[in-house]
Amino acid sequence: MSKTSAAGRSKARVLEVPAPPEPPAADQYFSRALEKGLQALEELSQARDGLTLIEVAARLHLTKTSAFRIVRTLESLSYATRNAAGRYLLSGDSNRQMPVRSVQLMLKHGQEPLRTLVHEFRETASMAALYENHIEVVMVVESPQLVRMTNTLGRILPPHGSSMGKAIAAFLGRDKREHLLRTYGTAPITQHTITDERVIQQQLDHVRACGHAEDWEESTLGGVCFACPIIGPADAAVGAISISLPRMRLENSEHENRLIQAVSGTAATISQKLARENQ
Repeated sequence: MSKTSAAGRSKARVLEVPAPPEPPAADQYFSRALEKGLQALEELSQARDGLTLIEVAARLHLTKTSAFRIVRTLESLSYATRNAAGRYLLSGDSNRQMPVRSVQLMLKHGQEPLRTLVHEFRETASMAALYENHIEVVMVVESPQLVRMTNTLGRILPPHGSSMGKAIAAFLGRDKREHLLRTYGTAPITQHTITDERVIQQQLDHVRACGHAEDWEESTLGGVCFACPIIGPADAAVGAISISLPRMRLENSEHENRLIQAVSGTAATISQKLARENQ
């Protein structure tokens, strides 16, 4: 979350995670091998009973030899396993699975609700997604106001010093939470950032109990932010949404409560839609 004074209409900026497109012919840096590897992970994530080598090759439009190189690499890196029937599945370690489908679904179901938040409150709304070892901003709908808080697509969020980071970390198992904190660290971002690990854990426990997280100038001086988790399988967070504004525009506790209730309701709606998609 950062502060800006640029004017303009609200427009959703979304981190694109569609089915792999055809790259521009002039893009000499595009990796076909990586593209096929990510496609393989996506296909395996949607096949509950796994896929045979022939099925992988057919879905990726590759020869059996080329498909074998990909699944063998995924297997050696513990992203995939092969069962007794010779079918390839995503690794049983959920921390290793790429959240491609979850991010796609959050983007699909989040754009309109975030626009509604911005239309109602005229403040910036954002969405973040949980990846294997970090939390990343994947959607931003800017406030139409001249002075506003903003966010950056692709920004890596601190799990201890941002509202969406705290909202996600609080709704994870203890091991995953610790992994995120160790990966990012607990360095101060502003003089208001909490860095004491014991206090951070207490704060995350409080976030889990009350259902929302707050950022009072912890990531950006002069800004406040309120966030709620997007809940996925096993009642764990897969993402979060937030609304952020200059602290000077936060009118009173009633205004604060209305913001939190709106974010909470929006996050719950997106969570419900994800649950229906995964049935």
